[in-house]
Order: sequence, then C-alpha cells, then structure tokens
Amino acid sequence: MTLPTPRFTLERHPLDLRFRFARLVERVSLSPDYVRLRVGGGDLEGFGAASADDDHVRLFFPSEDVDTVDAMRAQPSREFTPLAWGGSGERAWLDLEFALHGDDGVAGVWAATAPIGAQIGVGGPRGTIAIDGEPDAWFLAADETAIAQVRRYCRRMSPSSTGRVLIEVADAARELAIESPVPVEFVHRGADAPGSALIRRLEALDAVDRPGGDVFVFVAAEQSIVRTGRALALERWGLDAEKVVIKGYWKSEETGASFHAAH
Repeated sequence: MTLPTPRFTLERHPLDLRFRFARLVERVSLSPDYVRLRVGGGDLEGFGAASADDDHVRLFFPSEDVDTVDAMRAQPSREFTPLAWGGSGERAWLDLEFALHGDDGVAGVWAATAPIGAQIGVGGPRGTIAIDGEPDAWFLAADETAIAQVRRYCRRMSPSSTGRVLIEVADAARELAIESPVPVEFVHRGADAPGSALIRRLEALDAVDRPGGDVFVFVAAEQSIVRTGRALALERWGLDAEKVVIKGYWKSEETGASFHAAH
C-alpha cells in the first residue's frame, strides 16, 4: 500500500501551569441536558495558547468563596476542554460546555444550579496539542462530553476541508447545532448504554470508508470507545498512531465522572 504524503503532524507543547479564580457570568441552555457557561474575571487575561487545538483545564467547584489557591485546590474538581476564550482585564472570559446527566456529581450540579457570580477555580492548561500543517481529511467521532473539543477542531478546519463528524446523543431532541465545513451525523443511543451507538457506527465502517490522503482522526467518548476507535483508525484504516487522538473521556461506573475529560 502506498502511504499518503505527510501533510501534518501533532505537536505537543508544555505550558507553564497557572491557577486562576473566576466567576460565573452567563448560562445558556443548548438542549434539555446541555449548557454553555461563561466565566469571567481579570485572572483569565492571557488564558490559553494561540496555537492550541486540543488541551484541557481542571475546574474547581467551591460551595462558597475561598481566597487562597490552596483552599481552592482542596475543592471538588473535574477536567474539561475549554471551548473559547478572550477579552482583557476584568472583561476576560472563558466559555465551557457541560453535559448534564441528572444528579451525577458536583460538576453537573454546579453547571445547572450555581448562581450568577458563583466562584470557580481554573487550573491549567498544563500543555497543548497543535496540528502543524493541514490534514487532507478529518474524521471526528464523540459523545456529548467531547463536543467542546469537536467544536474546536471544526473551527480549525478550512472552508474547503473534507471529512465527517459523528456525534452520539440520546435522541433527536438532544442534537446540538455544530458549525462545521464537513457533514455532521448524529447517532441516537436511546436507552442503550453510553457509547454503544457510536461503537456500532464505527464498527460498520471499513477500509473502503477511509477518507483519502493524510487523515486526522479524533475519537472520544465513554471509555469503551477506545478499543473500537483504535481498531478502526490503526487496523482497518492503517493510520499512524502518532497522528490520531483516541481517548476515553469518562467511565460509566464512576459517579460524577461524566464530565471528566481525561487527556
């Protein structure tokens, strides 16, 4: 088999770890159980790396205001993908998205019920992945917990990009608008186990479904997706393991881990 001409690499860069205090500014419901939050404050000025395509932060959820980093670090926390950021001074802001699955942990409860002005801690990111170059095609597959990262990759695509995006959600009422230059397909799990519908969809793809050229693959959902994603990308499609991102973002048996983006 003739290998495609390399068009991109994934470059990993460490970042100086910073810890920031912020407050909830805005909450917008995007579906019956999915919200976008904006947090803001002067500590967020300078957040993030301009070249970042994939990174994560650890969010800390105090039940009441704390005034030291040590006190904030003692609070319950989860890891998330930052969606977008900007502004300067006290107008600096950071957008985050949360999948809500009922009363399943401090992050979901905070995202759904914290009052405007509530304090939050933001640690990191410790490092970032940047796509150096331009893939010939993109293949993104995720559940709700990785939609923020899918959005970031879609923003990274050029208007002429080719590929596809697969998103697993519970049902049609929970489909989310995703701006993408490539087609977006939703698969519905209904009452089945999380990840099961996406696994079936990936298992149905074969070598003939492989996009042409040097392809970037991102697969992220419940932990059970990892084996299926690797079988597709590395075995059936013959892609380089150094040029794909396949990860379990959460584990179904861990209460409160539904939002844990384990990078």
